[in-house]
Amino acid sequence: MQEQTINITQLVNDTDDGLSAEERAGLKKQLVGALQALETSTEDGPLPRARLQLDIAEVLNALGRKKDAWDIAREAFFTCMQQESWTDAVEACDVLFQAQQPDSLAALGMGIWLSVTFPVDSELTVAMLIHIVDETPNDSDGAAVAAITARYVVDLRAADGKHESQSFLVNNLIAMVAQRHSNVRDQAGLDRWLNHLQLRDPQIFLPRLAAVIDAIVGDKWWFDRDALRARLPD
Repeated sequence: MQEQTINITQLVNDTDDGLSAEERAGLKKQLVGALQALETSTEDGPLPRARLQLDIAEVLNALGRKKDAWDIAREAFFTCMQQESWTDAVEACDVLFQAQQPDSLAALGMGIWLSVTFPVDSELTVAMLIHIVDETPNDSDGAAVAAITARYVVDLRAADGKHESQSFLVNNLIAMVAQRHSNVRDQAGLDRWLNHLQLRDPQIFLPRLAAVIDAIVGDKWWFDRDALRARLPD
């Protein structure tokens, strides 16, 4: 992994972001507060600082300062990875994806890999997988694989108090993907669709998700997946 140091200067500038004057003023006030907190965060440790950087990057994205957001979020990503804070690293990838830079899609793929591989909160993992659904054509099997993986993750990780609501979300996601993929409109059709695409066995659909992620990231991986897998408990 490599780190870069970002010189955060002159970030509070006007931009054509489509916001109202009131919205822009509120975001700029939020940004100033976060930047001031960042300046005094040197004694708090690397992870709190990285979280502040992600807060800043999110505001910069909202203000249309996409490149600045990318630079700051990428630095935060490497910090989170070094600290083995997988959830924060996934959140950094989400911010990087929203920054709409040339490697944003690769960042999305890496974030999805981390969120599925490590015990990241199910809600965040589902949100990352939904990006695949949004980014793929209607007839893509990749969207189907992402949707069924979301269901799998919810069943594995969702807390008891959140399992019902998250299951409702992912079941609707699967139904939506099935309808746009193959015009599925009822339960019998959904059952046939799941069987036809072999979406009932995680030993089949998880390797297919890995292939989708490989296609998204290509040769732009920022970390060694084998080295990270070695850190997983048996």
